[in-house]
Amino acid sequence: MLSVPLTELPPDFRARALHWAAGFAHCAYFEPNDLAYPGGSFQRLLAVAAAAPAMPGTLDELRAWLAATAPSAGPLCGFVTYDVKNEIEALTSSNFTAFDWPDLHFFQPEIWLYWHPDHLEIHGQSAGVLEAILATALPVSSPPQLPALRPRMPKADYLRAVAAIREDILNGEVYELNLCQEFYAEQAQLQPVDVFLQLNAASPTPFAGFYRHHHHYLLCASPERFLSRRQHTLTSQPIKGTIRRGLTPATDEQQRQTLLHDEKERAENLMIVDLVRNDLARVAETGTVQVPELFGLYPFRHVWQMISTVQAQVRAGVDLVDILRATFPMGSMTGAPKIRAMQLIEQYERSRRSLYSGSIGYISPTGDFEFNVVIRSLQYRADTGYLSFQVGSAITYDSVPEREYEECLLKAQAMLEVLKVKW
Repeated sequence: MLSVPLTELPPDFRARALHWAAGFAHCAYFEPNDLAYPGGSFQRLLAVAAAAPAMPGTLDELRAWLAATAPSAGPLCGFVTYDVKNEIEALTSSNFTAFDWPDLHFFQPEIWLYWHPDHLEIHGQSAGVLEAILATALPVSSPPQLPALRPRMPKADYLRAVAAIREDILNGEVYELNLCQEFYAEQAQLQPVDVFLQLNAASPTPFAGFYRHHHHYLLCASPERFLSRRQHTLTSQPIKGTIRRGLTPATDEQQRQTLLHDEKERAENLMIVDLVRNDLARVAETGTVQVPELFGLYPFRHVWQMISTVQAQVRAGVDLVDILRATFPMGSMTGAPKIRAMQLIEQYERSRRSLYSGSIGYISPTGDFEFNVVIRSLQYRADTGYLSFQVGSAITYDSVPEREYEECLLKAQAMLEVLKVKW
């Protein structure tokens, strides 16, 4: 292990480190942006591997891989796509996709970097790493080249889908459904690291991340924690409730109060909190599921978010795979009840979600873990030039279709800014 005081590193060291790391076939970077967040945020961590033998592709294979992986001082990094729902429940995914992510994948890094408040640690095969990063030249930044950005679901079709979902709710099919839509470009050319750094600057969040899996890239500016484990405590923090920031302190406070007292947004949040409570109860010690904070309001660059915190004490003998089977996908991205909501999502949406609505995260050598919700994210295939982002909102019976569409565009604001696209 090599330890270096941060004062000895150049101001652009993180950008150089990420450009260096993106040259590996497997690269995971987790960025907290030094933001205060209830229960903490991602640890700033960069991990790489040239190869990932015996790669887990299903939950059962993940359990076997975790059991067989040699203990080390380092983290295990990985992702779980939305389509793992099909392994957990009797569900299918047949909508269009231009991506070829494995359903899930984890790797043991060869080299990993931890940032601490006053120093950097380089672990694993650390010889020459610092010198290689410092020698990495930052490329000349150029704007992304997008022939066109198009919606997979035209606005009129989206509005009709919201109206149809309201009828489903009236008929008792679901209480709430998270409807998402894809915007995409073909034959796009961009520098993934530069675009991620620009996105992270435009929309700093506590669960941001950059992930490379061969030709696939995820550029993520997520504000949402899916699930963490700290010793025996599981924590989930669903986000439901969004409103635009005000332009002045007075209007910003007015917006905050509007969100706080919005009955529709509170109802959305409460329904998902109840779903998360039920999910955690499946792996928790009896009587330990609690809600330390309900309807918390937190400011981000563009939006106020309504965030609740659900915690539980995990039962003895329960492992990560048990927890994923009980809680995945996250209720904030499905609706309630979860299984029927996922069936209707498949019916109404035009695109498979791939890694969107999934999770990236890391597992520590002690078994603690941290996973986010992949939202506010770009997915990109360097081999085909396919670029995509998805945005969504929770539909309830009180939803107004035009307002739901506007909420989708609000959530897309930072991505549209970075892509230099007006919508």
